[in-house]
Amino acid sequence: MNKTELVKLSNARLAEVPAAVGRPAYDRSALTPGIVHIGLGNFHRAHQAWYLHRLMQQGDAHDWAIIGAGVRAPDAAQRDRLLAQDCLCTLIELDPTGKSAEITGSMIGFVPVREGNGPLIAQMSDPAIRIVSLTVTEGGYYVDPATGGFDAAHPDILHDAASPDTPRTAFGAMIAALRARRDAGTGPFTGQSCDNLQNNGAILRQTVVSLARMSDPDLAVWIDDNCTFPNSMVDCIVPATGPSEIALAHQFGIDDAAPVTHENYRQWVIEDAFCAGRPAWENAGATISGNVHDYEVMKIRILNGGHQVIADPAEIIGVETIAGAMAHPVIRAFLRRVVTDEIAPHVKPVPGIDPLAYLDLIDGRFSNPEIRDTTRRVAFDGSSRHPGFIMPSIRDGLASGRPVPGLALVSALWARYCTGVREDGSLVAPNDPNWELLQPTAVKAMENPALWLGMRQFYGDLGDNAGFAKEFSGWLTALHADGVEATLRFYLDS
Repeated sequence: MNKTELVKLSNARLAEVPAAVGRPAYDRSALTPGIVHIGLGNFHRAHQAWYLHRLMQQGDAHDWAIIGAGVRAPDAAQRDRLLAQDCLCTLIELDPTGKSAEITGSMIGFVPVREGNGPLIAQMSDPAIRIVSLTVTEGGYYVDPATGGFDAAHPDILHDAASPDTPRTAFGAMIAALRARRDAGTGPFTGQSCDNLQNNGAILRQTVVSLARMSDPDLAVWIDDNCTFPNSMVDCIVPATGPSEIALAHQFGIDDAAPVTHENYRQWVIEDAFCAGRPAWENAGATISGNVHDYEVMKIRILNGGHQVIADPAEIIGVETIAGAMAHPVIRAFLRRVVTDEIAPHVKPVPGIDPLAYLDLIDGRFSNPEIRDTTRRVAFDGSSRHPGFIMPSIRDGLASGRPVPGLALVSALWARYCTGVREDGSLVAPNDPNWELLQPTAVKAMENPALWLGMRQFYGDLGDNAGFAKEFSGWLTALHADGVEATLRFYLDS
């Protein structure tokens, strides 16, 4: 299709969208806001916003529309892109049997991104807003990875505690809005984390209440007593958007500056703890459960942990995509062996699926050739993802007396990756918020592996376990001497 034939995405031109593309059947002009969502990345638009769109298509939840928000300067560019197309979004499902597209319309606005977050605070102070949800990445909650406690010494947190009326963080803005609502008598809202964190609601509560306590202890008590923070498990593989995704939208006849591609799978398990009401998420396919924990352990340990198992070795040897990593027989075998022997034994079954059947499910999902999910994206922020997704399985294995040689190798692969040089000599561009610490430590660990495990902010006391430290040291030495494939084969043959 020629560029001149494309339909520029907007309310005014929805009727011109090709018939094969789904579109809102509801009157978007009649929608009213009920949710502020902070962190308008691709995952949110393919997940929570889609669930809400599905409810709206059923004639429900029209008073729960989403207002987007961001707290970083780059979020302003996303705001401009989305407002220019009336906050509509093209979702493209990448099913191996055929692609399909639909336009979602559950988001109706985006607050201005300003230093001090005044517009965001004002929007969240509106009594119509009953849920504030977030996707701010696993490492965005100011948690000490070694202890799981609140990082009260972080410069952003110290700023917000000293300047609560002009906060820098999303959490400081939430606190300022809750203060205004308490003082006005308009009541609390629910804080809903949609990030890949075990106990994500409890962690969000910890961050908000702990930060509030630093400047206003009475408000902290009020928030803790009145607000709810439901735990949830979220799941959908959503690649980043680049020129190829924009070109894919063109194939459907749509000119969308910010389309989203996603796999043909979604899951959302939610604790029913909403102090100011909620949409009927279950009518859109979500699972409302009092046992979110077991679902999230399965997903975080096997899917998110599995991503870390394959991303680092693939990056080191120059495999660019997750599907490409799964097509590499040694990397795929490594994933299945590590999960089967060292992760799955510590994961409980959930209704409808056990851990090894779940491994088969993610094997197929990771192997989807239509999903161009890069190994670089998945390897990003290992300093949050390894403590969150890999180290809990290491600790469970050591506590139960089960061997963890494969997980020790996964940690060694992370250290090898952070040297910043692939096996072909190409350089790895910085790929972690803590790269300035990780990269030189990884280089020094080539000669002294204990230095890597000595980063207690990530490993806690794991480096004190002599057996684990010995296995890690042996694998790291082998990786540098023999290379990734030979080392993985040695593990698989052992």
